[in-house]
Amino acid sequence: MNTIKSQQEAWQSGMAKNITFIVTKDCQLACKYCYLVGKNEKERMPFEVAKAAIDYVLDRENDPNFAYESVVWDFIGGEPFLEIDLIDRICDYIKQELYRRNHHWFNSYRFSFSTNGINYDSDKVQRFIQKNRSHLSIGITIDGTRRKHDLNRVYKITGKGSYDDVVRNIALWQQQFPGDGTKVTISSADIPYICESVLHLYDLGIHQVNINCVFEDVWHEGDDKRFEEQLMQLANAIIDNGLYRDNACSFFSEHMGKPLDCTLQNQNWCGAGKMLSVDAAGNFYPCTRFAQYSLRDKEAWIIGNIHDGIDNNKLRPFLTLDRCTQSTPECVDCEVAEGCAWCQGENFDAAKTHTVYQRATAICLMHKARVRANNYYWNKLFRKLELEGKREEYEAKHKSMTPDVC
Repeated sequence: MNTIKSQQEAWQSGMAKNITFIVTKDCQLACKYCYLVGKNEKERMPFEVAKAAIDYVLDRENDPNFAYESVVWDFIGGEPFLEIDLIDRICDYIKQELYRRNHHWFNSYRFSFSTNGINYDSDKVQRFIQKNRSHLSIGITIDGTRRKHDLNRVYKITGKGSYDDVVRNIALWQQQFPGDGTKVTISSADIPYICESVLHLYDLGIHQVNINCVFEDVWHEGDDKRFEEQLMQLANAIIDNGLYRDNACSFFSEHMGKPLDCTLQNQNWCGAGKMLSVDAAGNFYPCTRFAQYSLRDKEAWIIGNIHDGIDNNKLRPFLTLDRCTQSTPECVDCEVAEGCAWCQGENFDAAKTHTVYQRATAICLMHKARVRANNYYWNKLFRKLELEGKREEYEAKHKSMTPDVC
């Protein structure tokens, strides 16, 4: 079906080890839906901690925890580009060590960033990009129209929206990383602006829109109905205007909304435990969402540190996670279970006990609304493509029967 733009897959999806450096917990913004509840200006990663973490990983090339074909070195905050000097030094050390050790990741790695985009055009960031461009993945977060973006993504000091300071860098980012997508977050307050925001991002030249509802329990009665209405409007706009040829939106997927068989389709949704995160103190986590600044109610789940290494006993629960071991019978037997996502960190934070085996279900109604809109989208799109195919067949047939006129 080459007339439909497909969703972009992550680089080396399923074959790359993801290692995350929490280089800072500071950010210029105080986004209202941000799950990072403990952001601060004090906790900055020393280079020596990053170096020790890199050495620990690279010393264990054949360890099952690191026996992956490729690696993604991920840098997050807060806002990672606030520490561009530190990041540049870390990346130089990684490249030097991969070469010196003749490591099998030497030419199979990525440096990955998700940034708020505010200082993307700064001289230091641009020099870093030019220096590492062939091994970079960068996503700029812009939530859509000015009114949707500025509803949530505001400066922490003034409360002013950040749209203007982000949108000015979108053209430069797309020029340097054509085809890369943005990440859009939906919360209760901005549901009315979903349709216009996705279309606005397409107009800005962003052709891959990755969009999701927050996993936290922030939803109100009727949100699912309003959500479905917005997705139906978006479906009509995309199909009626042929936007599906050059644009993709992760809300619409052919692979969702069906029952799942626990004997055949029993994977965990995310890579918690297969990933590794390290913070400024040198502590290791199964995912960034298990660091203290990501948790509202629970204590951090530390699985080791740069001095003592990974404690496999503390890691083991994550390696046994699957869909059925953490889902209620209602979720297991749900007729539209396919594509229903969860966040392992939110499962832990929302659980009644200290466990990762209790699935949070705050987005249940939102998922079901998405399935209904998704079914509408694909039914309408397939009907249109079928009719267009018949029309093209009719026109081709009658053109062949029409004599040439001199």
